[in-house]
Amino acid sequence: MRWLRGVLLILAMACAGQARAADLISFWQRPQHGSNCFNESPPDAAYFKALRDYGATWVRLTFSKWKSASGARDFLYGSLDDYRALNPDDLTVLRATLDRAHAAGLKVVLVPLGLPGARWVQLNGDQDDDRLWSQPGFAAQAAASWRDLAEALKDHPAIAAYNLLNEPIPEKHDGLPEHASDADQARWYAKARGGLRDLPRFYEAVIQRVREVDALTPVMVDAGYYAAADAFGYWPRPLSDERVLYGYHMYEPWMATSAPDKLRKRPLRYPGTVPFASGEQRWDAEAVARYLQKPLDWAAQHKLPTWRMVAAEFGCLRTWPDCARYMEDVLTALDARQQHWAFYSFREHWDGMDYELGSGRLPQAYWQAREAGRDYPLERGPNPVFEPIRKRLAATR
Repeated sequence: MRWLRGVLLILAMACAGQARAADLISFWQRPQHGSNCFNESPPDAAYFKALRDYGATWVRLTFSKWKSASGARDFLYGSLDDYRALNPDDLTVLRATLDRAHAAGLKVVLVPLGLPGARWVQLNGDQDDDRLWSQPGFAAQAAASWRDLAEALKDHPAIAAYNLLNEPIPEKHDGLPEHASDADQARWYAKARGGLRDLPRFYEAVIQRVREVDALTPVMVDAGYYAAADAFGYWPRPLSDERVLYGYHMYEPWMATSAPDKLRKRPLRYPGTVPFASGEQRWDAEAVARYLQKPLDWAAQHKLPTWRMVAAEFGCLRTWPDCARYMEDVLTALDARQQHWAFYSFREHWDGMDYELGSGRLPQAYWQAREAGRDYPLERGPNPVFEPIRKRLAATR
């Protein structure tokens, strides 16, 4: 009867694998709403509980800002200049963080801000690290790092997807302007195809290594050029893996919504005409909806279902006078298209997009306490800037 027990064990394992596969995909087959967590240290249980209590179902989590237990420059990877293996102590920290998210009832999309040869700009002296896209050898290291990470985390119940790299920019240093036309993107890709800057080709190679150890966990891939919603324009087809989700980000018009506007005496307004691409463009609810339709048009062209597209980041400076109106228009457009979304961001160490704080500037005492390494209680709660997000998360509870 020993042989029968063996057969039954194999059947049980196969059924468990099929159930897990179905569960991982079914999570994404209806709209999921959550936030990004790009904090400088591993979030605690209270952080995840607070996000879940609002009604969020997932969090896009990066570990790239965390300090390595070994003192290495790059958390988990040791060195992104020469990747060899995952740091076991850092991996323990990451697993414990995933445990806390799972205990709170949140799914996690794990995303590095950098890979071998592509250290995140803010950890690289504010200089783009273009080596992954220009020097042979780093793509293989990047693929190996993801194979190792998938093997380590493939059975963790919190993981909902592996997001291979946040906001890749293989195009930026190769002559293609940001927000170029589809025709210009296609001409650029005709030259780049098959080379180191071929982003779809890079993704295919990394996914192949992941699937050596994990056939089930969905993979999320960002569009090129900082994951711009119009940067799928040059992709000739979707990737070959059927368990891929396609991520895009929405901060457009970036010159108004983001850090540059903070430095202006008179902020750019929304609705209004602002710098965009190589000229100026009027942005209002209709323009936002039209821009956010671009990745869905690409998906429809290739017969990809809507649920495989993800608005993985969006936001605006909370102190911008038009932030609440802009957020309402972005979310209205995403919800009309039944998109997954994750706002940027929830209770980050940087306060610029911490919407629970409202639109006011923080007191000087907060900055003094932070400089001294002390906690300073901040007043959080419902306010006009956070309301477009809060009311939608509450509706999913």
